Amino acid sequence: MASRASSDVPAAGASPVPGGGRIPALPGLGTTWYERGARYWMQRAWTGVLWVAVLAFFCFVSVSLYEGFREVLPGGVRGGWDIAQGVAGCVALVWGWVVQRRGHRKALADPPAPGRARAARRDTAGRSTGLAVLGRALIVIAAPVMPAFAAFCVGWCVAALTVREYPTEVGARRAMEGGRAG
Repeated sequence: MASRASSDVPAAGASPVPGGGRIPALPGLGTTWYERGARYWMQRAWTGVLWVAVLAFFCFVSVSLYEGFREVLPGGVRGGWDIAQGVAGCVALVWGWVVQRRGHRKALADPPAPGRARAARRDTAGRSTGLAVLGRALIVIAAPVMPAFAAFCVGWCVAALTVREYPTEVGARRAMEGGRAG
């Protein structure tokens, strides 16, 4: 056991970060990413629970829209269309997983520093309102393929949430090791 005079025990007010810097807060994780303790894993689990709820609602809406489209199809075509949707949904689920994992690998190759991650999130948030309005009109047109699109989104989100480490964490660790915070 280390005594209070030991170098193993940090001095009161000392920074746990090598070099004496501050731990940068990352979007969605705060400073919990640094030690990856119980708070970190609770945050990751909570994010997963929220995404499951969002995806469940999205899948419900997608299937409801598809059922509305399916009702106007002639009886002989419905069975074939349902089979095609099932196959397309399976392919889209795998495709969404692959697209996300490739993007994750690419992001790990050049992870963003904490300042760059926050700026990217701000830029994305500014465009999301216009995309949401555009998306409402496109959903009505895309009703015949909404289940496959929902499957793609499920695959993408599951792949994004099941990674060992987010690129922003890698970027923040590299930034702290290199002495740059932004």
